[in-house]
Amino acid sequence: MNVLNLLFTKDGLICQIAKNKSILEEKSYFVTEETPENLIEDKLDEMLLKQRFEEIHVISALNHFTLMPEGFSEHDAGFELIAFNAPADREKEELMLSVNKRFGVQFYYTFPKNFYKKIKELAVPVHFNFSGEKFLNSINNKNNKEIHINLYHNQCEFFAIDNKKVILYNNLDVNSEVDFLYFVMFTLSKIGFGINETSFYAYGETTENETFISELQKFVKNMRIVYDNVPNKNFILN
Repeated sequence: MNVLNLLFTKDGLICQIAKNKSILEEKSYFVTEETPENLIEDKLDEMLLKQRFEEIHVISALNHFTLMPEGFSEHDAGFELIAFNAPADREKEELMLSVNKRFGVQFYYTFPKNFYKKIKELAVPVHFNFSGEKFLNSINNKNNKEIHINLYHNQCEFFAIDNKKVILYNNLDVNSEVDFLYFVMFTLSKIGFGINETSFYAYGETTENETFISELQKFVKNMRIVYDNVPNKNFILN
């Protein structure tokens, strides 16, 4: 079965073509000052028309989300809740919901309507999910205080977990690895996680964000790289 996996980030699109669990192709596209204005949309069109897919999996790591307890049912309030974290445009964004039963939380997030329509128009089974839910479901959590950090290109998301309970989740769009470090350490001070009692776990683009990893290791005692993205093996897509 031919499957297309798509990961949308702050300024990029990562595409995988898989067949029977083997990755046949993986490509990444990132917006820079030199790239065309519609790079992501053009590359999405190119991938969708490349061949006939039997299934499409879409993961959004876009920073338009809110985290709520599982069972929250006032779905009409989704846009208003997201607006506390980031601007939300009902005309241009589709409201989505991802539920994580393991930790008893759910994510409201938005996804660009123009991308949503292009994907749905193919009339094949499509599975949408939020990167935070996929990340949370991939965590092997113990009983102590833990910080789990998933690194992207110019972006990171992280969970603070205590005794198998999600204390906080955030998804940061930043351009500096020093900013990553500042936000993570600032979060620790606000939620009462002591550096010496907290275990840190890193995933994703750890090599690309080597400065962040090395600086973090200067401050913390318990630090482990769980997953380092390599060609054809992307943590969130795999």
